[in-house]
Amino acid sequence: MQHLTLLTLALTLIATICFAKSPYQSVLQHSRIRGRQHGPNVCAMQKIQGTDKKYFTNCKQWYHRKICGKPTVISYECCPGYEKLPGEKGCPAALPLVNIYNTLGVVGAATTKMYSERAHNQAWAEILDALVSNVNIELLNALHYHMVNRRLTSEDLKHGSAFPSMYQDFNVHIHHYPNGIVTVNCARLVKTDQHATNGIVHVVDRVITAVTNDVHTFIDTDDDLETLRNAVAAAGLTQMLESDGHYTVFAPTNEAFEKIPPEMLTRILEDPVALKDLLNYHILKNMQCAESITSGTPLETLQGTVLEVGCDGADMTLNGKAIIQKKDQLGTNGVIHYINELLIPDSAKTLLELAQGSAVTTATKLFVDAGLGSHLSGSEALTILTPQNEGVTMTGDLKKLLKNHILKEQLSSGSLYYGQELETLGGIKLRVFVYRNSLCIENSCIVAHDKIGRFGNMFTVDKVLTPPMGTIMDVLKADNRFSLLVGAIQTAGLTELMNQAGSHTVFAPTNDAFSALPKADLNKLMGNPKELASVLKYHMAKEILVSGGVGSHTRLKPLQGDKLELNMRNQTVYINKVPVVEADLMATNGVVHAVGAIIKPLRKSNRFTVHEDRINHLTLLYITYCIILQLSFQLCLVLSLSISSNIYRRLTYHVSLLTVLLDDRFCKSAAM
Repeated sequence: MQHLTLLTLALTLIATICFAKSPYQSVLQHSRIRGRQHGPNVCAMQKIQGTDKKYFTNCKQWYHRKICGKPTVISYECCPGYEKLPGEKGCPAALPLVNIYNTLGVVGAATTKMYSERAHNQAWAEILDALVSNVNIELLNALHYHMVNRRLTSEDLKHGSAFPSMYQDFNVHIHHYPNGIVTVNCARLVKTDQHATNGIVHVVDRVITAVTNDVHTFIDTDDDLETLRNAVAAAGLTQMLESDGHYTVFAPTNEAFEKIPPEMLTRILEDPVALKDLLNYHILKNMQCAESITSGTPLETLQGTVLEVGCDGADMTLNGKAIIQKKDQLGTNGVIHYINELLIPDSAKTLLELAQGSAVTTATKLFVDAGLGSHLSGSEALTILTPQNEGVTMTGDLKKLLKNHILKEQLSSGSLYYGQELETLGGIKLRVFVYRNSLCIENSCIVAHDKIGRFGNMFTVDKVLTPPMGTIMDVLKADNRFSLLVGAIQTAGLTELMNQAGSHTVFAPTNDAFSALPKADLNKLMGNPKELASVLKYHMAKEILVSGGVGSHTRLKPLQGDKLELNMRNQTVYINKVPVVEADLMATNGVVHAVGAIIKPLRKSNRFTVHEDRINHLTLLYITYCIILQLSFQLCLVLSLSISSNIYRRLTYHVSLLTVLLDDRFCKSAAM
């Protein structure tokens, strides 16, 4: 069975590499496989409920049964170029080749056929007469713009290509997207490759018009875009929008600019750096017609970050909002979509604006209440540490505490390193700790990507930061829960160790932990300084480990004895199965974690247990898939040279059927 699976895998790969030459052909092949049970040359189509819009189905859509967030129904139709025969299953007959005019009727383009007949039936002398001739000339020109004087298959319709039409050589613009959708001047191809004796017919979903202006001309001539026009000129982007390219511009209308608070808008318009970032955030690197969007997709902007471009039914969305008023205004170098809300990137915002636009509302209000708003609204180079709402518990001097959440530099988390010291507005130094799965500043660990503002950056942290207050010995002496431990440390001669500079982690038994020992055992331990020192050293390590650095299987080498086993369960740290009752009491030379019991070494198992990760069966298949990939290119070439084309075609047809089982396994896994 395993050999059969691998053989199927190899044949699948051959079929995919050799014959799925473009995204459109790939999705067509997938639709053909899905429709195989209904007979030869049947394709599965997905129709959006309540509309006439149909799509060849790709892998994700097949399992999700949604396009643009709307449910779809499956229908089965003849694949392009084939037709049904009475009494036969599927679509066994290839469409007979006729001329383009008759092909229009076959593929359902009856209106185009009618206009074509109307435009050509009258003699040119008659066409020049009065109003009727003007109508027919315009009609003829429109039809000619839909025609290219060469034979182009869907394989020839490459992304970003342009072909001169038969109307004054004005170009038609082709875009061939990774999801298999092909557009011509942003109209979607709904039926492709309808061969005729004198050419090929591709059916589009709407009439296309000649494109003569670049995207900047649209902006320059539309009164609704006056504010944008002035902003583009001030930012020096005019030349770029007049140059060759394939831009997508989400153009904010005057109304969109008016929705922004005046002081914020004035600040951005008067700041060339922020203004350029703002405008570049509205421009995609690639041309994206509305018809190409079938689900949410992150697309990179010229500003360097991404916009989530999606759709909700017939509405095109940006970052989940249906703010697009007018779609697909096509220019020679791109496309414009009009939007009624301004998109403001983080890089154009002050620190206060960053915080106010994030999910850290409690901490943001506290910063303002503490009188620190001027620091966060100015042009100082700063980094703010904002605790999550659920991590905000503050007591004491609020302003002093929050000043220690503002660092005196604009930092990125990627530049931080273990042991680095960061100075705060409060005048103290904070330490950086880097662990395998976390990055922490003192006891607070970063839980979200940096927000990079105009002058400062924002780190979202899991809890309120506790600056170190004295040495470990100072921390223990200041807390009545550790009075017995303080005495034990002094008895064992470890006071100097707990006061000296360095990096220490102490799992500090509380008075309750000592009291839980049998009285005789406790007296014996306290009366033997050497044994007491040994027990206490098993609770100490020569490195700093805060709770945020503890994973599911963390080990720590104590000053004496076998390694300590740590893990995190239900937000509680456990050391050798002993829970921490309070974590992260920060000291200048380390950290203290309070424990409610004396920690003892774990019992060793009598059996030797080997821990290894189970490798998923699909992963093994995928590795094999990749290995075969290297061989398949050569195999394709050998097959095509060594056997007749007829046998080759028959072989590939049967190979496509063999792919179904494996296609389902990989496809379903990828779609979920």
